[in-house]
Amino acid sequence: MPKVKTNRVKFPEGWELIEPTLRELQAKMREAENDPHDGKRKCETLWPIFKIAHQKSRYVFDLYHRRKEISKELYEFCLDQGYADRNLIAKWKKPGYERLCCLRCMQPRDHNFQTTCVCRVPKHLREEKVIECVHCGCGGCASGD
Repeated sequence: MPKVKTNRVKFPEGWELIEPTLRELQAKMREAENDPHDGKRKCETLWPIFKIAHQKSRYVFDLYHRRKEISKELYEFCLDQGYADRNLIAKWKKPGYERLCCLRCMQPRDHNFQTTCVCRVPKHLREEKVIECVHCGCGGCASGD
């Protein structure tokens, strides 16, 4: 007889500590997804979604790698359940990408002249002092800033 699968997820120890913050960020994400985009440019409609996704990933990353307040089991659970972006966190661990805002900003195929995004350029090397990334609205995520 085949096993019956249930949708019950067993939460690891320590989940109660981070659950309120993650639920709050999920509610903000739902609100940003349902927000009307009248009068905005096509690219600007996704900026709040990218910002909240970055916040969630940074929250989980900081709890595990910087403050060491959650267990590896809870960290892996958050990554597996989609509470944080595994690929973005992997980039944050590498030198030069500690402040990366989103993965689209470092992919050359998404930009003119096959380079990275303008937000990846350090502030002292820019001609324009105030810039906004077209993909996520970032003002600058170069690690030298």
